[in-house]
Amino acid sequence: MAQTWGSFLFSLLDYKTEKFIIAKNKKVGVLFRLLQLGVIGYLIGWVFIWKKGYQETEEAIQSSVFTKLKGVDLTNSSTHGLQLWGAEDYVIPSQGDRVFFIVTNYLVTQNQRLSFCPENPKVPDGLCNYHNDCVEGESVIAGHGVKTGFCINHTKTCEIHAWCPVEQGLTPQEPMLAKAENFTVYVKNFIKFPKFGFSKSNVLTRNSTYLKTCTYDRNDHPYCPIFRVGDAIERTGYNFQDLAKKGGAIGVGIEWNCNLDKDESHCIPEYSFTRLDASENSANSFTSGYNFRFARYFKDAAGETYRNLYKVYGIRFDIMVNGKAGKFNIIPTMINIGSGLALMGAAVFACDMILLYMMSKSSFYRETKFEAITKKQPRKHKEKKHRHHGHHRHTRRHKREEKEAAEMKPLTSVISQSNSNPEKEIQPMESSLKTHSPERKPLGLLSLRTQPGTEKQATSPVSPLKTHHNQ
Repeated sequence: MAQTWGSFLFSLLDYKTEKFIIAKNKKVGVLFRLLQLGVIGYLIGWVFIWKKGYQETEEAIQSSVFTKLKGVDLTNSSTHGLQLWGAEDYVIPSQGDRVFFIVTNYLVTQNQRLSFCPENPKVPDGLCNYHNDCVEGESVIAGHGVKTGFCINHTKTCEIHAWCPVEQGLTPQEPMLAKAENFTVYVKNFIKFPKFGFSKSNVLTRNSTYLKTCTYDRNDHPYCPIFRVGDAIERTGYNFQDLAKKGGAIGVGIEWNCNLDKDESHCIPEYSFTRLDASENSANSFTSGYNFRFARYFKDAAGETYRNLYKVYGIRFDIMVNGKAGKFNIIPTMINIGSGLALMGAAVFACDMILLYMMSKSSFYRETKFEAITKKQPRKHKEKKHRHHGHHRHTRRHKREEKEAAEMKPLTSVISQSNSNPEKEIQPMESSLKTHSPERKPLGLLSLRTQPGTEKQATSPVSPLKTHHNQ
């Protein structure tokens, strides 16, 4: 038992390797080399150079965005008169968040007071023919107030308790703030990658004069964080004047791809612009555009409250920040190298399948590659045992032949002397024959017949013996 455990422990220190067979097949050999080159090209070109597989990456970027808009516009209409619009008027909300709205068109319903008035005929739930159609206390669905129970004949709508008069106007066909395309947006972005303790801002200059005069341009001023509204719309593939009528949503993407193995100056943001509210095919449908309502409240001389209702159309900006940082780390490097080596094994597997099952000589390759070994008796042991038994059989046969030859020597000598005196030799020969047992006699005679070279000597003395008895 101790020897068994000892041999087992020592066998653990043995090194076992595979047996390789070289197949002289040029087609499979060329295919194998091409697969190897493909794997090496994928590993070096795609994994390490393009995807930087030797780096540890982080995509959980932390960011903060501040915006500031500048620009003024003067509007003059027959219904609203002369009005000056500044950033505090057309930017909603005014705090400068990453999501903000710029007013480009509007509709105003002035001097609304709490009273009783007919519902707008464009509201389906407000239409009526009889008083029973207007249930008292019921709210008008998608309307402006609560039904009082009366149907107004000249409008064929229900009377409601609401801010009167209700909104009746139509959206202007031309944007009221057409010069809003010249407004500028200053986007200040701070980012941080906590895993690497790296932080940076998109304001890459400390020259305040430069920031007051520059506007972003991909070729001339790629590091300026100030954008002209009209230019941002054009980069989405749309015209500002068309978009300003009913409004829309624009996405501003800030992408940070930082290779921290290089200097910090190489970590710069990239900006992109896209329209979010509708696709290109449905840009003119009723689903596109963006608008909402808000009111401004006032008090008259009597202390009664009234308001101006604004339905505004404009452009909503959504600033989206994404990023990824990478830095060299030995762990992903070794993982990707191991994956490449595994793909090398896949190339070997593919070539083996072709060689062993798809070639015309596949059966020959299978017989050469696979060797079946039974547990009963090893092949070498069988050959050794067979040679051992053959040697013993040959030795026993050789000894038997020597013994038979020794027994036949006296008989042969007697027969050889029969030519000189046959009569005298008859007696000794007979006595000698008598002394041998019946079992030996046939054996001796059989040996005389079978031994080469003695056949003539055995047959020649027999004939004189027979003639002597005849005489």
